[in-house]
Amino acid sequence: MIRFNAIHPETGRWSFSWKVGRRNFPGDTIYIFIVGTLLVATAGAVRGEPVDGGVPAERVQFWAQYLPKEPRGVGRPASDRTVWETLAKHEDFSQVIGTAERELRTPIPDLPDDLYLDFSRTGNRRRYEGPYSARRSRLGTLAAAECLENRGRFIPEIEKLIAALAAEKTWVMPAHDGRLDNFYGRTVEIDLGSSGTAWNLATVDFWLADKLSPETRQLIARELERRIFAPFEKAVNTGNPRLWWLTGTNNWNAVCLANVVGAALENIRDPQRRAFFVAAAEKYIQYFLKGFTEDGYCSEGIGYWNYGFGHFTLLGETLYQATGGHLDLFADPRIVPIALFGFRMEIAPGLYPAFADCHFGARPDPVLMAYLSRRYQLGLLELERRHVGPGAGFSSFLPEMAVFAMPNSLQDRPAKAETPRRHELRDWFPDAGILIARPADLSPDKLAVALKGGHNAEHHNHNDVGSFVVTLAGGVPLVDPGAEVYTARTFSSRRYESKVLNSYGHPVPVVAGQLQRPGSDARAKILETQFTEQRDVLKMDISSAYAVKELERLVRTFTYERTGRGRLTVRDEVAFGSPQEFEEAVITYSPWKRTDQGWIVGEGRQAVRVRVLPSSGELLWQEEEIDENVTYRKKPVRLAGKLKEPVKELSVEIVIEPVENE
Repeated sequence: MIRFNAIHPETGRWSFSWKVGRRNFPGDTIYIFIVGTLLVATAGAVRGEPVDGGVPAERVQFWAQYLPKEPRGVGRPASDRTVWETLAKHEDFSQVIGTAERELRTPIPDLPDDLYLDFSRTGNRRRYEGPYSARRSRLGTLAAAECLENRGRFIPEIEKLIAALAAEKTWVMPAHDGRLDNFYGRTVEIDLGSSGTAWNLATVDFWLADKLSPETRQLIARELERRIFAPFEKAVNTGNPRLWWLTGTNNWNAVCLANVVGAALENIRDPQRRAFFVAAAEKYIQYFLKGFTEDGYCSEGIGYWNYGFGHFTLLGETLYQATGGHLDLFADPRIVPIALFGFRMEIAPGLYPAFADCHFGARPDPVLMAYLSRRYQLGLLELERRHVGPGAGFSSFLPEMAVFAMPNSLQDRPAKAETPRRHELRDWFPDAGILIARPADLSPDKLAVALKGGHNAEHHNHNDVGSFVVTLAGGVPLVDPGAEVYTARTFSSRRYESKVLNSYGHPVPVVAGQLQRPGSDARAKILETQFTEQRDVLKMDISSAYAVKELERLVRTFTYERTGRGRLTVRDEVAFGSPQEFEEAVITYSPWKRTDQGWIVGEGRQAVRVRVLPSSGELLWQEEEIDENVTYRKKPVRLAGKLKEPVKELSVEIVIEPVENE
């Protein structure tokens, strides 16, 4: 679920995050990645021309026949006391009124112009995002409390807060308004923040209805029309303003479409006009699905799967309800492997790789997983038991609470799976080049791994071809460090100055003094896979990731063995046209100490012995705390072994096994 929250926990929330009830979405998820993506994504949005041909008129007519005469939102209005009294009795909603009462005792967070302009001067996002998010979280909390209690005492503060939102110069986030065109009124664009604000406001209006004054309801309608509906229609029909995300393939597409279309269905009175938004969603959401490989892999990482695919799910349920089941995005067979992504990425119980801009410790949203499991009969029975229905919990992003916690289309889909789904020995994503390998008995006490091929132009890309993660006994001694705290640098031409975004902060070689290069041509070529009950072997050519003309060959072979408590051997075979430097590294957040052949990383049952064994030559050991502002509570440490002398040909084995092997 997506609750506005000013704080960005390691597990992630919409920070400016939508905070998901008790669960976590990626904080700062509202930011687009990949330099140049804007140009590519907007290629079809030439000014004066409809985006990708525009919305077919016949589809508008088709969907108009299925929409209700009056706008209708997700969830139930406060007047439906049966639904709200059921929620009020549920433990997951027991704190909402108390939280709202505390909000009444504090002033509305201030958002002066100077604070908006701070990002353009310093590149700091959080100083504005904090109060921006707090305002929106406050609105959702107060509105839900009023619906639960139904006494009217929160209405004055709700109306005051709506007026404050309406007075904001723009709802677009400073990080998405680089030229300040929105701030100065030169254009009205739609981003993650403005669209989310719109759907939340529209839901407040739908739920509270005549509890709000006519003036407040008119204000909401005017602001939605001015900031969202009219700009969206103009953008689709003329390409101006240029909403690149309409044909983008990452989370922005699903998030913004869900928010805009959800708000339109709740607030636009004309069914024909509402049908335009439905037809637009039907068309442009297809671009989002193109961002996944056929095997269902989400290169943006688990946090953005929560956020982007979570909004796809919100959109799907909303359209299903609005059209009486005639528009069913979930019927697309491409969705099933995407829906399973969160489950399949679990290395060991509760542990997932922090690939891409993912926060170390992030997990799939259990409420989203529960909904998808019931929808597709995936067999995640415990999640379904806890989180389908009111157990989905409260969210100050009201549409999410409405979709998951209130009556929805799952009521007609009772649980059918009789036995819970269990993990396999491995999950192999052949299109993405990702392998999750687990112990034979799935014991969390044993070593398990996530191995990454891929390429260096993925969504929210890190230069990390050949990276890996090792878990043991509930810990993650060897890591991919995950995301940095977003600044203006993060999504600029200076992105790969960051040592946690470039390959220096990943467990991959440094070749002839060079780090990996970005780009889709820098990719792993899978040479061989051998999967048995005893061991898994994944062999890949990663030489294209390095712009080193002397490099003739660089093959990385992962061998994961299931005997004992497990072992991972990473073997690199390199050949140059002339002698060059070569360096290996592993990354950790855990305590470590040097040994003759490498390091012991971690403590107790979670400790692994890392041995770096070159076929020839001696190693120079180097340990360094990476001085970057990461989203985890401590800085990662890079443990490296560099050949003292240049080599022309070499093989190196990195052998990783539990210190306590019994």
